[in-house]
Amino acid sequence: MKRPPASVNISHINVDNADSMCEYLTHPMISLNQNELEALRILWERGELKPADIQAHFSWSIENATLRSVLVNLVEKGYITRKLQGKAFFYAAGIPKATLLETAMQALARVFAGGSTRELVAQLVETSDIKPADLKLISQTAAGVTRQKAKRKTK
Repeated sequence: MKRPPASVNISHINVDNADSMCEYLTHPMISLNQNELEALRILWERGELKPADIQAHFSWSIENATLRSVLVNLVEKGYITRKLQGKAFFYAAGIPKATLLETAMQALARVFAGGSTRELVAQLVETSDIKPADLKLISQTAAGVTRQKAKRKTK
């Protein structure tokens, strides 16, 4: 039996055969590697930080030079901002987490579910270890979002 390649590029998403998280999301609006995603996660959670503080909060060890390269790339891509305060540069998220999540979900939906985020969520429920309590939370969240959208339309 022929084995699939170790890594398969499916349209906009590079899927690793080893059941690990997608290493890269590549879409006209998304092109982030794991180090860049981790730096963004830290900035979304903690706000404006110096590079040493970002490095201290990484979930894995990262060399200073590598981190600085990651930060420069994120600035160039427009995902974070950099400003000089005194002698130090401070970095902050330049794009809301929800905006990037929505773009990533749309890219995943196009690849895996014919563009339907509803179908993508259904596939995630079918293929992951989501428990009944998780489904209840998803249902409550969806109902709350629907109510919020309805309120906005009446204003």
